[in-house]
Amino acid sequence: MLAIVKTKLALKVALLAAAPLAGATGLAHLPTAPSERPAVVMVAPGAFQYRVAGDFAVAGRTVNAPLRTYAFSKPLIVMQRQVSAAEFDRCVAAGGCDRRSGGEGGRPDLPAIGVSWQDATAYAAWFSRQTGEAWRLPTDVEWAYAAQERFHDDAVLGDDGTDSFTQRWLAKYEQESARPAFAEKAPRPIGGFGVNRRGLADLAGNVWEWTDTCFLRQGLDAAGEPTGPRTVNCGVRVVEGQHRAYVTDFVRDARAGGCSVGAPPTNLGFRLVRDDAGLVKALASRIRSWLSPRA
Repeated sequence: MLAIVKTKLALKVALLAAAPLAGATGLAHLPTAPSERPAVVMVAPGAFQYRVAGDFAVAGRTVNAPLRTYAFSKPLIVMQRQVSAAEFDRCVAAGGCDRRSGGEGGRPDLPAIGVSWQDATAYAAWFSRQTGEAWRLPTDVEWAYAAQERFHDDAVLGDDGTDSFTQRWLAKYEQESARPAFAEKAPRPIGGFGVNRRGLADLAGNVWEWTDTCFLRQGLDAAGEPTGPRTVNCGVRVVEGQHRAYVTDFVRDARAGGCSVGAPPTNLGFRLVRDDAGLVKALASRIRSWLSPRA
């Protein structure tokens, strides 16, 4: 009987911990303490076309990444805005992160910048401990799905895989040159770049966001299917903003040479997703341990 009571109580705790936070369509107030939950957006399940991140080649010739259909069967719970400078600096003060952000003295109205993938991952681990929830960086496909109309397709337009290397290089150069110059370097206050159709703020502004996706190099056959060796480099991660870029995980300023493709990101920051599936899995493991007989 006691075991049944314990089980029901534990399951109730698990459900409460995993319950979705209230979604948001406008900017909410800024958190004032680490335990205060940030506003989130619940992105509804669905499917979309996604161009895979990485470097792809057919018979040794660089080609556009393949398009794939990805389906989300559960809601994606995403921080409505980027982690602020004040929030990141609280992590530093608590010993969970090893340096202050570049957000002008920890202002709560500015995003954290000058942040590496390692810094962002450390913050996610610390914030998860503070809240008792599971937070992590999004994968690139999750970021793209949440970004919707603000996700930039980095395919070279008009390249069907038959052009020469020189023609492709010139087409890509012209495409990059046609992008509007973005001279603004200092991050705007949170909300300064507006929201997308999902209600997420500041996507594709002048703060690029880290994802958890590793750099991939893969050969393709004539039908666009993977063939040959597959190289995954997790020392380089995908960042998303005005375009997709690949940055070494310890780099905090991609303008200093950390970006391998396209114009270097102006600033590096991040937002997190809440991983309820991971939380429930961890809680289930704790429940099993709690209920198991002890010697």
